[in-house]
Formats: sequence, C-alpha cells, structure tokens
Amino acid sequence: MDKLIDDLIKLAFAEDIGDGDHTTLCCIPENAQGKSHLIIKEDGVLAGVEMAKRIFHDFDPDLKMTIFINDGAEVKKGDIAFEVTGKVRSLLQTERLVLNVMQRMSGIATTTRRYVKRLEGTKTHVLDTRKTTPGMRMMEKEAVRIGGGVNHRIGLFDMILLKDNHVDFAGGIENAITRAKSYLKEKGKNLKIEIEVRNFDELEEAMRVGGIDRIMLDNFNVADTREAVRRVNGRYEIESSGGITFDTLRDYAECGVDYISVGALTHSVKSLDMSLKACE
Repeated sequence: MDKLIDDLIKLAFAEDIGDGDHTTLCCIPENAQGKSHLIIKEDGVLAGVEMAKRIFHDFDPDLKMTIFINDGAEVKKGDIAFEVTGKVRSLLQTERLVLNVMQRMSGIATTTRRYVKRLEGTKTHVLDTRKTTPGMRMMEKEAVRIGGGVNHRIGLFDMILLKDNHVDFAGGIENAITRAKSYLKEKGKNLKIEIEVRNFDELEEAMRVGGIDRIMLDNFNVADTREAVRRVNGRYEIESSGGITFDTLRDYAECGVDYISVGALTHSVKSLDMSLKACE
C-alpha cells in the first residue's frame, strides 16, 4: 500500500509542476531559506500531518517539520499545526499538494468523528465504503480511521462482498455463496464473505446456506432492521447500508447492528479550511 501512496505523490507533483514551477524559479534564489506554518482556519479534526511529512520528505529530504498538533486531534480556528523549514523553493512547490491532501483528509476525519459521536453508547461502528476519490483511497480511508471510524474492505481484493448484482448474475443467494466458498477453497485464500440481502426471503436463504461472516441489510427500514437482528440472533455480523442519514443513524444502531456503512464519509465531504503561510 505504501507504493500506492508513493505513486500518488509522484503523479500529483508531475501534474502540478510539469517541467518546472516557473513562478517560483523566476523570483526565488536557489539557496534562499525560509519557514512556513500550517494555520487552521476552521474547527474540526486534524488529519494528514503524517502524510504531509511524507510529501515534504519525498520532494526535499532537507525540509524539516516541527509538529505541534498530531493527527486525530480536535483543532480550533487559529491553531498552528506545524512549522516546516528549508529551501523556499521547496516550500512553495510542496504547498498546494500538502494543503490539498490535508484539507481533504481533515474534512473526512471531521465528518467521521461527528458520525462516531452520534453512535456513542451503542455497539455499532461506522464503516467507510469504496466510494472514494480515484487514486486517493488509501489517504481517505486513513482519514476515516483517524476520525474514529472503521475501514471496510480496502478494495476488491481483501474481502468477498456478494452484492445484489453478483447475486443476480450468479442466479441467486445460494449459488453466489456456494461459488464463493468453492473459489476460496480452490485458490487457498482466507477471505471473509459478506452477502447483501434485500428482503427477508434472501436473509433466510443466506442463513440457511451459511458459511458466511457478515450479512448486509440493503435499504431495510428501521422496523425491518430490528426484526432482521432478532432473526439473525447473533449468528452473523450485521451491517446496515443504503439510505441511512446522519439523522437516522442512531435509530439503526439501536436496532443492534454491528456496523453501518456510510458512503458520505468520503464521497461528499467538505474540506477543512487551512493555510500554509510564510512566517518569521
């Protein structure tokens, strides 16, 4: 996974700098030294400090960070998260990528923390999804973790999740589960199996076939979710998904589900406002 992040950083610099930051090169002497600090301009949860350290180092190993506030901390407008010193040219050329990453990650962490606090007192965990920005998944899922959420599968490779289309193309719940178990045995893989169900008939069939780890209740209302939890009776993990808002989140949690997956943690968050400014 580290290689994916390295590749993203390289691509981001190639996209931004191209054949040279001509604005910086034309007016800043090559050996000029300076210092910048990261100013928080909006209350929230800080995320991306460790990623910023990696970006600075990858671009110019001589850049030095002094960190005052770590990832996961709740920050207020006016806080200074860190200072970075070194060549002014390097400070200017890394500024936008660091801000893009930290603002996005902090927005995700802030939103996630809000959802996590909404679930306090229940056994339910909030999950992220694969509804992420292409290429930035590792950073965005790390931001969810920093905010207190739980990562679902990273991609299509680390868990089997038999969704509605898989079930329909396979010819039903039993076929999909049976083929999944056979595939894992044939390939010698040890992956968890989750099955999405759309109604009580599919729920009952999934439990009859068995050999699964988690059942996802797709677009069940609160009353039906409560009944589904009663029927499962602790035999499998239960995840609620689809159409769940912040306002209804706790109602689903109080039904006794283990997880609630929320695409909004990553697909529609507002970035947290911050600036990287020159200082004395």
